[in-house]
Amino acid sequence: MIRLLLVDDQKLVRTGFRMLLQSQPDLTVVAEAGDGAEAVEAARSHRVDVVLMDVRMPVLDGVTACRRIRALPDPPRVLVLTTFDLDEYAFSAIRAGASGFLLKDAPPEDLLAAIRVVHSGDSVVAPSTTRRLLERFAPYLPDTETDAPGPADALTEREHEVLRLVAQGRSNAEVAGALFVAETTVKSHVSRILTKLGLRDRVQIVVYAYQHGLVKARP
Repeated sequence: MIRLLLVDDQKLVRTGFRMLLQSQPDLTVVAEAGDGAEAVEAARSHRVDVVLMDVRMPVLDGVTACRRIRALPDPPRVLVLTTFDLDEYAFSAIRAGASGFLLKDAPPEDLLAAIRVVHSGDSVVAPSTTRRLLERFAPYLPDTETDAPGPADALTEREHEVLRLVAQGRSNAEVAGALFVAETTVKSHVSRILTKLGLRDRVQIVVYAYQHGLVKARP
């Protein structure tokens, strides 16, 4: 059973999410929070696997809450829910440790799938929203060496190709099709990229690639 924490300052939104999530045999909502401060406290006091985190909230925003939750011992994973056209903070939340982001108006099946993917230890990088969000805000991100987990020149030519495709928001299957290799081969390349660069997951691959100019944001 995947234990969930719902965080949103609108009670009606939480109610809608709860109804959807509780209809699934493998999901259960163990707590709710109306702001980031409540979310951090709920994450401390409940056994939670995945946090569904709004970004713009009173008292404590979702970015700061995400950072504090991820700093807890054995922390839950965080899935940021964003309205995109308002939430430049979503990118910052990913840098703070979130495992991905999803638009609030995403189809229910996409939300359910994203929760299960995040719980399994992977990350949610929706191709369309990834490209739009990063292309809009990457030019304004600081490009500091202190943010670089490791040297990209440690990668092979093939690993560079895989990294660039992943950074464009492509799935393993799409990368495999583009490079004419098996999907299992792509998974192996991704695993080696994460190890060599000291990154946590696919979301951080995207961040790394944009920050270090391996993929350019369109103006």
